Amino acid sequence: MDRWQAMRIFARVAETESFAEAARHMHMSAPAVTRAVAALEDLIGARLFVRTTRSVKLTEAGIRYFDDCRRILADIAEAEAAAGGSYATPTGTLAITASALFGQIYVLPIVTEFLNTYPAMHARTLFIDRPVNIVEEGMDVAVRIGHLRDSGFAAIRVGTVRHVICGSPQYLETHGVPAVPADLKSHRIAASTSAWASPEWRFADDHRVTIDPVLQCNTNEAAISLARAGWGLTRVLHYQIGSALLAGELKIVLSDYEEPPMPIHILHPQGRNAPAKVRAFVDMAAARLRGNRLLN
Repeated sequence: MDRWQAMRIFARVAETESFAEAARHMHMSAPAVTRAVAALEDLIGARLFVRTTRSVKLTEAGIRYFDDCRRILADIAEAEAAAGGSYATPTGTLAITASALFGQIYVLPIVTEFLNTYPAMHARTLFIDRPVNIVEEGMDVAVRIGHLRDSGFAAIRVGTVRHVICGSPQYLETHGVPAVPADLKSHRIAASTSAWASPEWRFADDHRVTIDPVLQCNTNEAAISLARAGWGLTRVLHYQIGSALLAGELKIVLSDYEEPPMPIHILHPQGRNAPAKVRAFVDMAAARLRGNRLLN
């Protein structure tokens, strides 16, 4: 039995939770997949799956073996890629994740520039406002806003973002510019629940104001559009209003009371062993984000 091939078959069955689906993915017959897994179980001396007529689930031993298989198969793929030269030339598909609006505004242009620079490359993006498990969801690179936990991933700091309060020049001319955080109580507020769910807005030097928003919006874009239209003030991350600031459509207020900015990092799990596609993209993304004056 080809041990490496059997491990690949086992891993695909574990991923798909189906012998038939694994067979289709690997262009094999279902009986051949079943025999390979059975031979592997005999060799190991443990059951790897619990099989019923409706499901295929890993046993406790299977879960442990699956983790080891993924690591071993990844090491083999890495060795083959290095020998084949993909560590010298970007090839394959690159998967990038970031928060939804940041990804759309700042990361996507870098992705398209990367694809234009390396025509043989493909890419997929996951721009979403939820925690993404980089390894489990198959991401090569992540752009993260906020302070990082110690994950063991390579991390490159490329900028900062601030929580800011903003309004249109017309609104501020009509209703006045708040001088201290407490002045917000006399202003009309459109709050974005996706960006700042708490009614308590915090500022530097432990200033805190409990906000009673006239309107709560479930997206940042909606709250920003109201502020641009002169309807009221809102609080967002400053990168989200970059174009409006440059166009003079919005102004930031209470900047002297802002909390310390949050860092932006580019993460990737491979570290120094990253293939060329990751290294090339990270280098390009770091240069572009560091060069963006709205993020620094």
